[in-house]
Amino acid sequence: MHDHAHTKDIFYGRRLRGSAALRGMVRETRLSKDTLIYPVFVQSGENIKDEIATMPGQYRYSPDRLPEFFEEALAAGVDKVIFFGLPAAKDEVGSGAWADDGIVQQAVRIAAERYPEVLRVTDVCLCEYTSHGHCGVLEGGCVHNEKTLPLLAQTAVSQARAGAQLIAPSDMMDGRVAAIRRALDKEGFSGTPVMAYSAKYSSAFYGPFREAADSAPAFGDRKTYQMDWHNAREAVRESLADLSEGADIVMVKPALAYLDVIRRVREQVDAPLCAYAVSGEYAMIKAAAQAGMMDEEALVAETTTAIFRAGADMLITYHAPLAARLITEGRIG
Repeated sequence: MHDHAHTKDIFYGRRLRGSAALRGMVRETRLSKDTLIYPVFVQSGENIKDEIATMPGQYRYSPDRLPEFFEEALAAGVDKVIFFGLPAAKDEVGSGAWADDGIVQQAVRIAAERYPEVLRVTDVCLCEYTSHGHCGVLEGGCVHNEKTLPLLAQTAVSQARAGAQLIAPSDMMDGRVAAIRRALDKEGFSGTPVMAYSAKYSSAFYGPFREAADSAPAFGDRKTYQMDWHNAREAVRESLADLSEGADIVMVKPALAYLDVIRRVREQVDAPLCAYAVSGEYAMIKAAAQAGMMDEEALVAETTTAIFRAGADMLITYHAPLAARLITEGRIG
């Protein structure tokens, strides 16, 4: 041991890094498989399991092939799923989003019947169902906030009727949490919680998802409703507003380039906080790994831990099965 080891004013950090047992004992951030949510893309049709070109290892499933997805998730120890739908047809108002036999509604019923142990989370938005790819009703080329709210509320109720256990609106319309909460309460779903995409930024990291869900806007962008990525304080205001309207959980999306926002929301908001490691984050790690540049498992271990270290309580991630396995193996958490 060096002479300075006993000097009172010197921090000797290496003492507690000397063995895996010591490092594990003093670890500050602990991860659990309980906190991982796995997204799934469900497509109209039969016998479909198509790999998504921009997201290697992720697939679009027709309802009849969904059991393969659930078996994989459960085998890894992941029992929470968020559903995204690719409907057979689209229209100006996204009516497929709230159809009783809509693609997400079908998927949720299958999950409820065959895999009741899986927590069923549903994304509430219209962009996958509208012919123009925007997240609401258009008027004069702009998304009309007030005309969109009833359709989002109708979608939430339709999903709850099908068996959704957690409603997650991602559209970023003002007042949508209140509209959804009122509609759920009125229709007998007062016990169904809402997880609001509170701080959803207008991000380049969504690129692969838009290919996966066929939801790219036909014109323009979403900067008039999704948040400006220059702003962090605004995320706190958005989160507090959603909570005041009845949200039970708030969210920051994307995750990795927004760790400071996760930390800021965590410090100023007491509600459960979700983060979403989005498609672009997954695609970058996959691309680097496939190019032989970096180790996928090591990157997933480190980035997943970083998101929880920043303050997230739960994480939506396409790497959920791998992250769960790494937790099981003691590689993280």
